[in-house]
Amino acid sequence: MTTFLFKKIDNAGLILFRIFFGILISLESFGAILTGWVKANLVEPTFNFSFIGFEWLNIITGPSMYAYFIIMGITGIFISVGYKYRYSMLAFALLWSCVYLMQKTSYNNHYYLLMLISWIMVFFPANTDLSVDAKNNPELRTTKMHAYYKYIIVLQLTIVYTYASVAKLYADWLDFGFIKVLMQNKADYFLIGEFLQLAWVHKIVAVFGILFDLLIIPALLWKPSRKIAFILAIFFHLFNSIVFQIGIFPYLALAFTVFFFEPQKLRDIFFLKEKKYKVHTLVPPKHKKLIVGIWVIYFLFQLGLPIRHHFFKDNVLWTEEGHRLSWRMMLRSRSGSVTFTTVDKDTSEKKRINLNNYLTKKQRRKIGAYPDFIWQFAQHLKKEAKKENKNIAVYVNSRVSINGKPYQPFIDPKVDLAQEKWHHFKHNNFILPSPK
Repeated sequence: MTTFLFKKIDNAGLILFRIFFGILISLESFGAILTGWVKANLVEPTFNFSFIGFEWLNIITGPSMYAYFIIMGITGIFISVGYKYRYSMLAFALLWSCVYLMQKTSYNNHYYLLMLISWIMVFFPANTDLSVDAKNNPELRTTKMHAYYKYIIVLQLTIVYTYASVAKLYADWLDFGFIKVLMQNKADYFLIGEFLQLAWVHKIVAVFGILFDLLIIPALLWKPSRKIAFILAIFFHLFNSIVFQIGIFPYLALAFTVFFFEPQKLRDIFFLKEKKYKVHTLVPPKHKKLIVGIWVIYFLFQLGLPIRHHFFKDNVLWTEEGHRLSWRMMLRSRSGSVTFTTVDKDTSEKKRINLNNYLTKKQRRKIGAYPDFIWQFAQHLKKEAKKENKNIAVYVNSRVSINGKPYQPFIDPKVDLAQEKWHHFKHNNFILPSPK
């Protein structure tokens, strides 16, 4: 194991990935401004649905978020060229983590992966070649690295893809019902809209989605299948980019493939005159046991967190508890309706809340379908009432439809949500049992 993890190997893949990664996160940051994502999610809302426990991050939302994303875009450029790499990478990791935690109206598993990879890259020596840092400090320059840097990326990707594949093994995916619902939203796409409504296309998408996620990493690792796997990866991720419009993730996923190809081939294509590092010498670092211990703990967490929903009461497809941070990607379509009623505990005065006065159109589309959104808004109403020296109870009537099925009652209308606490690692009893 020591030899496997701590031998020195060519660092071409890591250097190349740093360049691609910096470009992509810069495009993501500037693109979020140009496409209106920042405006819709972090400027216009007067109340944000942050991750529970991180509500304090909302103090930095508003017009200042434009400057915030510009700074992130600049750090991406610095990362790509390898300028002050450690500081730039740390700055982006911190800034992106805050963006991820301060809002979930536009939640995406890919944002979570970007956060994890950003923090991982903080600790990687990705600036030791083809970088401004290496040019300014020739002693830093090297064409080798410890092998474990590569295997950390490979293992992280294996976890992501494997969990994504296994999560698809449920009824609505296997009978192609969810794929049909998913594609109905794409019916107006130019040229391919009608094609995406065909039943046989749904079957191919469903089966290919499971097999691709399950087999892509082994296929890239095995040299005889590597080229075919890469071609299929290009097709798969470009299809996702065009049809589902999920930002930089398809291109980030393709950038990861540099860790699977022979370093000399990468150097021949991208580095031109650069020479490879030939001899794989064993050079264990001083704090070998500490390094191994830290990464073992990290990956145990990564293995355990995505399966936590199996220990909760009821079905995650219904409750949503344990869905996030678990690589359950593109698995369901939820819609819901909800009405909030407040009752003044002193005067018994009832008031029906007009959501238009509090939430954006995008937030109103989300709130009825997710229990944590409903709970958070109930807590917000409670805080607003306290400012007026009022003590209120908050009740809701809500109905949810999953994957196009009939709407069903979702939250217990008899429970005062203002008095409820949110449980991260167990079932919240104000969610009604899932329909049979």
